[in-house]
Order: sequence, then structure tokens, then C-alpha cells
Amino acid sequence: MYIPVGKPDITNKEINEVVDVMKSGIFIEGHKVKEFESKISKLFNAKYAIAVNSAESAFHLIVKALDINNGDQVITTPFNYVDPLNCFIAEGGIPVFVDIDPKSYNMDINSIENNITEKTKVILASNSFGQPMDMETLRKIADKYKLYLIEDSCGAMTCKYNGNKIGEFSHATVINLAPNKEITTGEGGILITNDKNMTDVSRSLRARNRIKMEEYVFHKNKGHNYKMSELHAAIGCAQLERLDEIVAEKKKVRDIYNEELSNIRGIKIPYIYENVEINGMTSYVILLDKGIDRQSIMNYLMDNGIECRAYFTPIHIQPYIKADFNYKQGAFPVTEDISNRTVALPFFNGLKRDKIEYIAKKIIEAIYICEESKC
Repeated sequence: MYIPVGKPDITNKEINEVVDVMKSGIFIEGHKVKEFESKISKLFNAKYAIAVNSAESAFHLIVKALDINNGDQVITTPFNYVDPLNCFIAEGGIPVFVDIDPKSYNMDINSIENNITEKTKVILASNSFGQPMDMETLRKIADKYKLYLIEDSCGAMTCKYNGNKIGEFSHATVINLAPNKEITTGEGGILITNDKNMTDVSRSLRARNRIKMEEYVFHKNKGHNYKMSELHAAIGCAQLERLDEIVAEKKKVRDIYNEELSNIRGIKIPYIYENVEINGMTSYVILLDKGIDRQSIMNYLMDNGIECRAYFTPIHIQPYIKADFNYKQGAFPVTEDISNRTVALPFFNGLKRDKIEYIAKKIIEAIYICEESKC
């Protein structure tokens, strides 16, 4: 038996959409990207949506639109993928990390103001594993200090906090459209904003800052080829039409996991705050009790055909971050503790109860073996 950690929910609807684009012969700069952007902006009641070839590209466009320069500080979490922060660093930004809340795994909102300086320009808030942050409070902090609030909703497209969708309070929001996300375009990202200047800059930059003059093509400044193709957008359009179905299935898989794992000794299932609505998780991440060796547990699961992952290596201990910004291990104890104990289990639509029961059984076995051998 082999159970992958994730896979996309693709039907004939997506396949037929892609085939139609292929038959049309228009692979770039056609109507599908515009259709996808329009549907996204309507879904989130936003003025603008800019589709690009990856979430990292979307973050880079934001950084360029905000004119991040050498020495500008960005307050963010050390518990995340490095991609969003890399975009700020590439333009001279300096990371200022805030440790996480031990339940939600998001930045401790009560510690943010203590880290704001005269050089702070951005708060980059990540909604970890589908758990949204209190963006309304964050926006008040941002406005108080005249900062930009950027929302990383790469794995939290349909989550809500106090009934509010993502993007309602941030200056810009990014959604990841990779294969394991709530919806996918195969690979891609989308930037959601109500800011016209950010939209104009982003749309120009994603097309290499291209302008046309008579028979010549000119580039008014440096740009990038971050465009989403028609093929990818076609998948996205089909996925959006199936969004309710996709999210309902994810909730079903999550609920089965909660039933099967909630009483297993030695682990904690994902915690969800009362005022939070997590509709479509992209990962099901358990937390091992202290003293249980994670690598031993993961090795046992993988030896029994269960693919799993360790999320996330703290950003502040990544070699280049330590070297360039003088961060040291031990600086953010909650992040480091949680990072050493998380295990992401297989999570995808179509994962049946019998497979989850098998996963639960193997977790119990792995913990027993670990305890007996004092691993």
C-alpha cells in the first residue's frame, strides 16, 4: 500500500477545459486568464485579481509595487516556507521575526507592536495550515504605524475569521494554486487587492514591463515573465466552478481524521479557535508530544507506505538567513519547539476512511515502538 501526502482533485471538467484551450491554439494572453481573474475577484469581493505563474511571483510583484528598498523591515513569522520572505530579501528587505502562537502556529499578534521600528514598512502575515489570523486587528496596527499589511493565504483560500474572508483587511493577499491547495491550476498564484497602483504595476511587471509603440515593442523598465498561461487558467476556471464540492470533500476528510486520531495517545490534532472557520485545509498536521522522536515516527509511517512531511524548518535557522541577518538558534523557542514535533499526514480529496484508519493504526504502532525502545 502507498498513500501519497497529497494529490489534486481533477475531473473530466478540468481535462475538457484544457483540451478546449489546446484546440483553440491560444496558449497565452487569451480570454481564460481574464475569466479566471474575474471569477476570483468576484469570489472575494475585491476590485482586482492578478494571475501569475506562481505564488512566489505574486509576492515579488507586491514587493516591487511597494518599492521595498535596502533596509526596509518586514515583520513576519519564522514558521513558514521561505518563498514569500525571499522576495522581500531579494529587493533589500530585512526580516524581523515574531514568534508564533503555540495553538494556531500563526504569529503571536500581541508581540507585533514591540517589533515595529522606524524602518518597518510591511507586516507579512501568514495563515498557517488554513488557520486565519485576526486581520482586522492587524490592519488597525498597520494603519496606526502607516504600514502595509500583506496576507499570505497560500494554504487558506476559503478560511474565515469572525466571518470575514481573506483579503478583506489586507492591502494585498496571495493565494497559492499548487496541486495540493484548495484549488489548483497545476502551478500558479494569484494576487488579490483593491489597490489600483499595485494592480497597474503588477500587470505591467508580469509582462516584462512591455509597452508597444507602432511596430516596435519597448520595455519602460526591468520586468519579468510572470504570466499565467491559458492552459493553467482553464484548470482554475473549472476548479472554481467545483469549489463548493472540492471544499466539502476536504472537510469530510478532515472530519474523519479528527474522529480517528482525536483519542490517540502521544499526538494532538489541529486546533481550531472558536471564531475561526477552516473550510478547505491543504494539510493535516499533527503535533507529537514532547519526548517522541519525530524521525522515528516518520520512518515507520513511510516504511508502511504512508508518505508524510515535516513542516516547517524555521526560517531563522536557514543557513543563509543566519549568515546574512545574524539570527541564532533559540531565538524563537515556540517556533523551534513546534517545528520539531509537527508531522503532515496524507491529505487529499478521495482519501477514504479505511485508509485513514490504517494511518491511525500505524501511528499508534509507531508511538508504541518508539516508547518501548526509548527512541
